[in-house]
Amino acid sequence: MAINHHELTKKQFGDQAQAYLTSQVHAQGADLVRLVEWLDNDADASLLDLGCGAGHASFAAAGVVREVTAYDLSEKMLAVVRQAASDRQLHNITTAHGAAEKLPFADKTFDVVISRYSAHHWHDVALALREVKRVLKPGGKFILMDIASPGRPVLDIWLQTIEVLRDPSHVRNYSPAEWLQMTQQSGMLVEKMVSDRLGLEYHAWVERMNTPEVLRAAIRYLQNQTSDEVKAHFLIGDDGSFTSDTLMFQTRV
Repeated sequence: MAINHHELTKKQFGDQAQAYLTSQVHAQGADLVRLVEWLDNDADASLLDLGCGAGHASFAAAGVVREVTAYDLSEKMLAVVRQAASDRQLHNITTAHGAAEKLPFADKTFDVVISRYSAHHWHDVALALREVKRVLKPGGKFILMDIASPGRPVLDIWLQTIEVLRDPSHVRNYSPAEWLQMTQQSGMLVEKMVSDRLGLEYHAWVERMNTPEVLRAAIRYLQNQTSDEVKAHFLIGDDGSFTSDTLMFQTRV
């Protein structure tokens, strides 16, 4: 049976929804602290969390803004978000279902759009960014947080390869330069950007996506056989744990 990319993504993440809720990598981080800081002047804002996953960015934003719409391709993820929001008594969170490339909202609906650890799964980033711009009110802002490509080909190809071995719904991690170009082409301008590093414990990383053993073996083979340059950049440990680049940026419409 043929399966398109959106169906593949839903299949990959639906059964892992609870694992993402309890994942420490997703539940905490300097980017969530920074998100709250960047939303400091948006107390009356209507905010869309695009590709919300298990909802950690939605939960952080809900403590600051007036209302949050948690939006995701996976209904199972959204069910986890609704239950967790109820448990946390975050009554200003609602959920909506769909793809990043076709948002079911009217033009100029939101003051803020955010997205965390989702964009590397988007089938068409350019189209998704145009949709973001469409649903933002004039003067609104878009905040994105994601794993970043280091940009250099030898590092980039290694990262994309282990990412897709772990998770076949992975599309691409983009470099900061690529993000600057894509946002500009969509009609939005980046006004601030922060780069950082994120340590990933190997066992939790593959368990979270339920990666098959044969693909885990392929990842470990690539880690062991790669160049010293790659090992040094990603700080690959003996147990397979490594460190990725991240970025967080804000645009204005």
